Amino acid sequence: LDDALGQLHEAGFRTIGLDSDAPAELEKSFAGEKIALVLGAEGKGLRQKTRETVTTLARLDMPGAIHSLNVSNAAAISLYVARKFLASSE
Repeated sequence: LDDALGQLHEAGFRTIGLDSDAPAELEKSFAGEKIALVLGAEGKGLRQKTRETVTTLARLDMPGAIHSLNVSNAAAISLYVARKFLASSE
């Protein structure tokens, strides 16, 4: 994964790792036209090395006591938010 992220960075991609404890909101983490979302494993999330390698860490803000989703739901929401961002910058 580290090599793949390096190749994405060399190709001009902004890599965004999803983490429920990240300092930035996902909606405010997008920039440019080349975006790669990085999601961790169910339960464990992103590995430390991956956290250190991505361009930025971002969270999905949700109301209520639950602060994390299963990876398929997080992916669906993140892809929707990314598509919305990309459509607005066309």
